[in-house]
Amino acid sequence: MAPLLQVSDLHVAVDDAEILRGIDLEVGDGALHALMGPNGSGKSTLAQTLLGNPVYRVTAGTIRLRGEDVTTWPTDVRAKAGMFLAFQYPEEISGVSVTQFLRQAMSARAGEERSALEVRMSMMEWMERLGMDPAFAERYLNEGFSGGEKKRNEILQMALLQPDLAVLDETDSGLDVDALKVVADGVQTVRRSRPGLGVLLVTHYTRILELLTPDAVHVMVGGRLVESGGSELAERLEQQGYEAWRR
Repeated sequence: MAPLLQVSDLHVAVDDAEILRGIDLEVGDGALHALMGPNGSGKSTLAQTLLGNPVYRVTAGTIRLRGEDVTTWPTDVRAKAGMFLAFQYPEEISGVSVTQFLRQAMSARAGEERSALEVRMSMMEWMERLGMDPAFAERYLNEGFSGGEKKRNEILQMALLQPDLAVLDETDSGLDVDALKVVADGVQTVRRSRPGLGVLLVTHYTRILELLTPDAVHVMVGGRLVESGGSELAERLEQQGYEAWRR
């Protein structure tokens, strides 16, 4: 059986600058993989490329979802097929409520119109499970949200869209200890509700991995995966930093 996600010899450029230099990566059903590396190592480039951001140009290699080559698929088709990206810096959309946005997204994912009542009932159920204020649903998307609220909104989207693969691009960025725990608990709640969900967690720091134990850890430096291992690799990074891999 083909892995959920299979990235093979992936090379990616922005304009004329090569960013990723031959990435090989597999994520299986239900697995949580952590991708770590210093600033500028290419982590977010990989996340954006997986979801088809046209700014990032694949010059060689393939991206496969359950064995199907999705390398040239546009973002909306990948999302409908079950891929999800939680952004490092979610955009604000004035005039569009969280409910309106999620109704459109859920309808697109399902391939058919979802009623306002159906969406609202699902939202209320998940907001209760994630410990979110119901009034949150009527606020404009990310407008005036704190960093923690933005990230919790991304987790809410993940829960409602029911992806097969979730790419979480620095979901822990800018969060204090309390907000980090809330977000990590939310990720775990969604994973328990969808046991086959594969997660690629992109992060600089090991602190979220104390709350979300990864099945595998990958270190990226200079656009390459330079080492992979278990959770003990994250512990080495905490003690040694990235300098050994830079050399």
